Amino acid sequence: MEDCQNNQDDDVFSFFAPPYESTFSAATPSTLFNRSAYSSSSSGDDEDSSQPSVDDSNKRIDYMIQFLDRRLSEDGNFDGIGDGNGTDRSDSLPEFVGKCGDSGIFKVPIRSAVHPNRPPCLDLRPHPLRETQIGRFLRTMTSTQRQLWAGGEDGALRVWEFSELYGSGRGLEVEDTAPYKESLGNEIGSAVVCMIGDEGSRVVWSGHRDGRIKCWRLRGDHGIEEALSWQAHRGPVLSIAISAYGDIWSGSEGGALKVWPWDDALGKSLSLKMEMRHMAALSVERSYIDPRNLVSANGFANTLTADVTVLVSDHTRARMWSASPLTFALWDARTRDLIKVFSIDGQLERTDNSIYPDFGIEEEGKMKNASKKEKAQSSLGFFQRSRNALMGAADAVRRAATKGGFCDDSRKTEAVVITVDGLIWTGSSNGVLMRWDGNGNCLQDYSYQSSGILCMFTFCSRIWVGYSNGTVQVLDLEGKLLGGWVAHSGPVIKMAIGGGYIFTLANHGGIRGWNVTSPGPLDNVLRAELAGKEFLYSRIENLKILAGTWNVGEGRASTDSLVSWLGCAAAGVEIVVVGLQEVEMGAGVLAMSAAKETVGIEGSPLGQWWLDMIGKTLDEGSSFVRVGSRQLAGLLICVWVRHDLKPHVGDVDAAAVPCGFGRAIGNKGAVGVRLRMYDRVLCFVNCHFAAHLEAVSRRNADFDHVYRTMTFSRQSSSLNTGVAGASFGVSVPRGGNAVGVNTVESRPELSEADMVVFIGDFNYRLDDITYDETRDFISQRCFDWLREKDQLHAEMEAGNVFQGMREAIIRFPPTYKFERHQAGLAGYDSGEKKRIPAWCDRILYRDNKKHLGSECSLDCPVVSSISQYDACMDVTDSDHKPVRCVFSVKIARVDESVRRQEFGNIIKSNKKIKVMLGELSKVPETVVSTNNIILQNHDSTILRITNKSEKNIAFFKIICEGQAKIEDDGQAHDHRARGSFGFPQWLEVSPGTGTIKPNQIAEVSVHLEDFPTVEEFVDGVAQNSWCEDARDEEVILVLVVHGRFSTETRNHKIRVRHCPRGKKKNDDDRPKTSGQINALHRSDYQQLSNTLDVVEQLRNLHSP
Repeated sequence: MEDCQNNQDDDVFSFFAPPYESTFSAATPSTLFNRSAYSSSSSGDDEDSSQPSVDDSNKRIDYMIQFLDRRLSEDGNFDGIGDGNGTDRSDSLPEFVGKCGDSGIFKVPIRSAVHPNRPPCLDLRPHPLRETQIGRFLRTMTSTQRQLWAGGEDGALRVWEFSELYGSGRGLEVEDTAPYKESLGNEIGSAVVCMIGDEGSRVVWSGHRDGRIKCWRLRGDHGIEEALSWQAHRGPVLSIAISAYGDIWSGSEGGALKVWPWDDALGKSLSLKMEMRHMAALSVERSYIDPRNLVSANGFANTLTADVTVLVSDHTRARMWSASPLTFALWDARTRDLIKVFSIDGQLERTDNSIYPDFGIEEEGKMKNASKKEKAQSSLGFFQRSRNALMGAADAVRRAATKGGFCDDSRKTEAVVITVDGLIWTGSSNGVLMRWDGNGNCLQDYSYQSSGILCMFTFCSRIWVGYSNGTVQVLDLEGKLLGGWVAHSGPVIKMAIGGGYIFTLANHGGIRGWNVTSPGPLDNVLRAELAGKEFLYSRIENLKILAGTWNVGEGRASTDSLVSWLGCAAAGVEIVVVGLQEVEMGAGVLAMSAAKETVGIEGSPLGQWWLDMIGKTLDEGSSFVRVGSRQLAGLLICVWVRHDLKPHVGDVDAAAVPCGFGRAIGNKGAVGVRLRMYDRVLCFVNCHFAAHLEAVSRRNADFDHVYRTMTFSRQSSSLNTGVAGASFGVSVPRGGNAVGVNTVESRPELSEADMVVFIGDFNYRLDDITYDETRDFISQRCFDWLREKDQLHAEMEAGNVFQGMREAIIRFPPTYKFERHQAGLAGYDSGEKKRIPAWCDRILYRDNKKHLGSECSLDCPVVSSISQYDACMDVTDSDHKPVRCVFSVKIARVDESVRRQEFGNIIKSNKKIKVMLGELSKVPETVVSTNNIILQNHDSTILRITNKSEKNIAFFKIICEGQAKIEDDGQAHDHRARGSFGFPQWLEVSPGTGTIKPNQIAEVSVHLEDFPTVEEFVDGVAQNSWCEDARDEEVILVLVVHGRFSTETRNHKIRVRHCPRGKKKNDDDRPKTSGQINALHRSDYQQLSNTLDVVEQLRNLHSP
């Protein structure tokens, strides 16, 4: 990993070398990503949007005063000038601390103002609480030149302007996201499944679960409007892409694949007025092409029956990749012909026709010899179609028998990207990356993680990979791992680029932006600057937590008992946690509970009675609201929070761990509730461990089992910051299979929490003391001497149990065992067994403190002390006394709105960062061999692009900015772009993308298809076809060049005309005037001996 991060060949680590000075006198500058992200000044509107509001300024002042108050209070010579948030431990009880809490799974998780094991990130949309997102989670994301678009489960879209990335949310959402726009009203509908930006048309296309494709654009008032919508598929639109020719390809279930030609209906529909769009949608709906109908009956079509989950356009070769879970299909984007079908193993997929009677040999031969026009217009006969269906079914059965099932989930293809060098990378659900060439030949496998790959993205020389465990990794084009970190506390499901950031969308709906140069030295500078401003964007929240535990002994409590235990103590607290043991026991109850657990059912009428009774005691509904509970046989836990705190509490999950009878029965065990508050994770665990005096080791084992295995309903392993920097294994690149080695042991979920509170009947007793001696010491309230006999403290001191956890010094009598309904200390068991009184019922905790005296900050975000720890000795409803504990908790939280603004201020104003970004974003100087091309009758011309830089690689892409007819005066007006700046059908440009090494030349072929066949399709069947006369047409090609980490581009324009031979002479003979700037001449080339001669010849040329 260290070698990867210190790779001197990476421009990120070599930009301190003297830069190569270059200017672009002829090239036209353009912005690939909005420059305001890195600009120190902006236009008035943008500047206003990023300026802090009065509220934000007031917040900064409040946070600074609070910070100074805490620091001065630490010195002990200041009484405080703030709002009472200074640290005051005068009412805190002394605590006993268990040993061995500083290592292994019991080590306090690492926290800091800026995450130490990952690059600093821009929290565009901080992790929202799950309860606020039900039915409206964001599920996909794409970007345009100026905006980031995201689609949700409710069909709504959200749009962030890159010029407002650092702006204040102004209360738009509880999660305090950056300013955004949202579609409203009738635009909300079926869930958005996939999206893609279309810069050529300045729209965004979205595919929906109901099978519709929608087109969206921003109105003049910056609102979102639906520009076009039609029913594209019967099933959900699973994937969508735009080809190099501007056509939209969409995939659905069962192998359904459709092409929506730009010329037929799409381009025309978008040019219509809104009131005419409805009729246009009907035309678009029937204009599709089914490329599978163009496939001859050669066996390939039989394999195209799996869901088309991924579509990716290969602009380098003008092809389209369609991916299903276990197969790939390669298509020609221009002719829509199928080129190849192959499996994830790289083997060709074809049907063995020899084992079937071939009823259609003659018909197949005719089809193969027919022209494309005849093939598209003809239809297969009934017997031929029946034969294909039978062969397809038989082929599916054979493949299922060979592979052991219809789909090997562990190898499913989840993501496909095409890098700038023309290679294809795929990621699967078992974490394996595969690299392919453009013809579908597998080159190498890589495995750095065992977690599944869910998304991938490529920018310049880097590949970004998102995993199901929240990890993001960055690779170079050779597959070398450059870095990795835990990006989110949930699966990373989508990536997009813009504003100089790679944005990652997590399954929980959070969006973060990572600088395109990460990982790199820029991260260290930004991390230090951001951490130094912690006092401007952090504040301390104070609250009290009441935790209570009671072994109710299968009984029921009176109202007075509950009031005595919880009623008074809950008056000044914000959170109440109650754990009960032995709510109901017996063989029948345990058996029924075990049966319910196997089918996912929990709870009982008696458990519900207890919840209702406690709820009435707490004035549930008016003062408190119940947020989570869990029952396992006789164990029950429940959490209530005050109404005013509820908006800040969410992601509530529950868990249960049985420890009795082979770790399967819930007579002993634990139940837990986990929640997130102020972006900190709190866990509450109610335990009942093994009984009897001598069962100390069993009790220790019960705790260890609970701590290691308690798993809540949603995984949160990515909260583990200790693993963040080293959660990847060893790369094993090779031609065949690759095996990744995961070198990091996963940590239990309880280890990842900021605060863990254990309550319950732990059943630890007193050693080496008799019943009578114990009674004497209790009557004299000599608890100090009794504590020396306590098994739990002895085991904690030895580091055998509750490692690193704390308990307030006990000042109350032992809570076990009593005769029911006998008040006072005389109620201790006086029967035949005379059980020795013991402190069985306990409450322990662990927060973020690494040592006593740690102050609350973003480095130690949750700091707690105990202000009350006692037992209710007057309650006699059980043989145990209820115990309660009041925690005074301080939580350091981040004001994401202010932090985001400070993040932007650092990017814009820090001189060192500006110098770094300036060096990293340099665009290599390039020249092109011509800016005027005239093509005639199947002509092919070579366009040469020279990289004049001495050290930097140039990355290029060629797009078609517009197309227009040449008028009689020789001029071309009103150039119109196709979808996503696609090429016209009569023009082939290859390669469309690529890289150019320093002092090297790239050659691009520009070829004319003189009379391309144009077909009109209705419902997937060709109705009319003709040869298009594309003569007297002009297109403007734009060569877009950028550097390795460029947020800017340099553009070269090349005019390409298709003129008939009869007109060439007239054009050549026409005298040039200053007004005839569009009268072009066919370019000529000198015959040069080698590449160096060409470079020397072109160095003095000027770009258009």
